Amino acid sequence: MIISTRGRYALRVMIDLAENGGDEYIAMKKIAERQEISLKYLERILPVLTQNNIVEGVQGKGGGYRLTRKPEDYKIGEILRLTEGDFAPVSCLECGAEPCAKRDTCKTLPMWTRLHEMIGEYFDSITLSDLVSSPNRTQEY
Repeated sequence: MIISTRGRYALRVMIDLAENGGDEYIAMKKIAERQEISLKYLERILPVLTQNNIVEGVQGKGGGYRLTRKPEDYKIGEILRLTEGDFAPVSCLECGAEPCAKRDTCKTLPMWTRLHEMIGEYFDSITLSDLVSSPNRTQEY
C-alpha cells in the first residue's frame, strides 16, 4: 500500500487548519503558501473534505476553510479513507470486490485480512491532535 500525494497533502491541510484556524476561516491561498502545495491541487482535495463534512468552506471576502470538529475528534484513518479509499493490501479485500473463487481454500487470505485490519487499526489510533502536538519527526504512535 502506498499513500498517494493526495492523501499526504490532505493530512498537511488538516494539520495546517488545526494549527492556524481555530474558529476562523483560512484562505486556501494561505494554506497553499504555508504547505507549498499548488492552488490547483488544493482545489481537488478541499472539495472532498468539504463534501464529507471534514472541513467547512465559505466563499467570498473573509472566506476560506476551517475544521468542523476539534482536532482530537479526527482519526487519521477517516481522512485517508476519504482520499485514498480502502486500505486493502490485496484486491479481493477491497470494498465491493467480487468474492474470490478461492476464498474458502486460500491459505494467504487470513494473513491479508489481518494486515488489512492492522493498517486500519493503526491509522484509526492516531488523531489529528496527535500529529499537531508531535514535538518532532521521531515520535512513535
